[in-house]
Amino acid sequence: MPVSISPPRCDSVVLGAGLPGYRRVVASRRFAACPTVLGVLTSLTGCGIFDDGVTEPARTAPATLVLTSPAFEDGGRIPDRYTCEGANLPPPLQWSGVPDDARALALVITDPDAPGGTYAHWIVLDLPLETVALGAGKLPRGAQQARNSAGQTRYDGPCPPSGTHRYRFVVYALRTPSALDDDADSDRALAAIDETAIARGILVGTVTAR
Repeated sequence: MPVSISPPRCDSVVLGAGLPGYRRVVASRRFAACPTVLGVLTSLTGCGIFDDGVTEPARTAPATLVLTSPAFEDGGRIPDRYTCEGANLPPPLQWSGVPDDARALALVITDPDAPGGTYAHWIVLDLPLETVALGAGKLPRGAQQARNSAGQTRYDGPCPPSGTHRYRFVVYALRTPSALDDDADSDRALAAIDETAIARGILVGTVTAR
């Protein structure tokens, strides 16, 4: 089941967040001009475009996990340290409520307010089940990073080109590990999450362009 958030062919340029020109890249993305991709998204059972404009895997999975960050409150401002204006590090996260039948965890950070459509900043797969928190910039052994919307295997911090954007941090409980390697294509990674997620937890932060 292919899941596409922002395929490279719909981008006029590919650059990473936090690098010079990133805002110009985000502003120039032409996701809306790719009707075939939008058609794939809306045909999925768990992942699609909802009334709130958010596109992400497993939107129908129960939101029973509790995801928080000591760096910001739900709905609050994400500190500069975790954006392209600062150290560009992922914020610390912690969660609870993982169901007993889960076998792995995943994390996806997206910007649903990006001009061309939902933009994936970080995709982490197969976090060990015993993981209950992530420190800034640290991943446990065994976790894999898929390519983000910039085609990079890393965290690219929030960097809105204009206005205030929401950033969705979603941790997923998976019934089976994805078994994908580092640098997996984002389509494959998001499809694996969409197919195997049995629960999720959501934390939203905001960043305003300078």
